[in-house]
Amino acid sequence: MFLLYEYDIFWAFIIISSVIPILAFLISGVLAPISKGPEKLSSYESGIEPMGDAWLQFRIRYYMFALVFVVFDVETVFLYPWAMSFDILGVSVFIEALIFVLILIVGSVYAWRKGALEWS
Repeated sequence: MFLLYEYDIFWAFIIISSVIPILAFLISGVLAPISKGPEKLSSYESGIEPMGDAWLQFRIRYYMFALVFVVFDVETVFLYPWAMSFDILGVSVFIEALIFVLILIVGSVYAWRKGALEWS
């Protein structure tokens, strides 16, 4: 039988986790000082008067390097729960994790050969 009252803690968590950021934005909007002078509207560069245009064009290689790092970093985080329960899970999960690591290695080699890991 499906009991709806068992989800009271879940709904309380969802409501509280939604209300806290909304309240934080509302309170900061009410309490924040509203003074838009020329100093407030200028860009700040370590106390030095800004020179030139604020819009700089970055090379796409920087974004590719960051994206590859984030992808592999997040995927390796998935290995931690597996490593913590390795003794209980058995051989089939070991084979699945081995396949996962092999996919990571293939992806890393692919990114390396495409030049996504070259900084210069």
